[in-house]
Amino acid sequence: MESIVECVPNISEGRDIEKIERITNSIAKIPGCAVLGIEPDADYNRTVITIAGRPESVEKAAFILISKAIDEIDMRVHHGEHPRLGSVDVCPFVPLRGVTMEQCSAMAIRLAEKVAEECRVPTYVYGEAALHDDKKLLSTIRKGQYEGLQARMSDGQTEHLDSTRYPDFGPKEWNERISKSGAITIGSRGILVAYNVNIDEKDASVSKKIGSLVRSSGRLIKNIDGRKMRVPGMLTLVQGMGVTLESHGISQVSMNLRDVEKCPMHVAYEACKTLANDHGIQAPGSELVGLVPLQAMLESGRWYAPEGVSDDAELVKAAIEGLGLSQLDEFIADERIIEWAVSKAVAQ
Repeated sequence: MESIVECVPNISEGRDIEKIERITNSIAKIPGCAVLGIEPDADYNRTVITIAGRPESVEKAAFILISKAIDEIDMRVHHGEHPRLGSVDVCPFVPLRGVTMEQCSAMAIRLAEKVAEECRVPTYVYGEAALHDDKKLLSTIRKGQYEGLQARMSDGQTEHLDSTRYPDFGPKEWNERISKSGAITIGSRGILVAYNVNIDEKDASVSKKIGSLVRSSGRLIKNIDGRKMRVPGMLTLVQGMGVTLESHGISQVSMNLRDVEKCPMHVAYEACKTLANDHGIQAPGSELVGLVPLQAMLESGRWYAPEGVSDDAELVKAAIEGLGLSQLDEFIADERIIEWAVSKAVAQ
């Protein structure tokens, strides 16, 4: 059985289609590796790229893509709804078949060191590959975003601890090259589902409230004398925030489901829908960013399908309809479900 690893670089460009094509075309013909998905988002000004194949081929492709993105993207003029730290905001390796998390972590560390050395940019290592416990969470590393990076690397004022302030590899002092590239975050993780629930409002005020209620970290509340207390969120192993989606005239609760077995998509969707309804607003559908495991689709399909349905295709159809996954763009299962997309790519 051939080993397969997935890599999901998120580049900080979602509007210039020609630039995105130049970046993705740089890895189009690498033997043993297939580009399974390219998903630009103009509001986020971000594109999620999904690569899968033999570990050595995917590692090679990731370096080529990161190098090209650093050349093409200028963070000094980048603006978008999604938090980001650099031209390639994040690049995780994910074990799919015949590959261990330890092997993916080794790939991430090698790549972070190579990018830092050959591209002369700072790199952070996160997730299971993190070289320091304080750097395991991407949200921690990304705190302050690109705009706070200069102060962070110039001994200026920052909310970072010393353990998260400086990169793991590469230059540790701000320079003109870094002002263009920002910093690159590379790591390893299990399968994460990037999942957004559509909320029928334009300004994201309700979406932000819902994000603070459902995310695992919850929200801070204050009593009358100013003392603060953190109230945990509703969902398990979920990151969430509210953002506007101007191109569609709606907002979204943007979530990372860090363990889709512990928090299935339909649980996240129904929670957000109920909270939106409590505010007199509809949640008419949702959106998957990147690819999703078949088992996650089947689990949600069982919730929405009539009792007794067991056929995979019928369950997937029920999940697509129940979650409203085609509200913004058509959800093509053969291209968006990991196992089906890999099989399709291998057959070509």
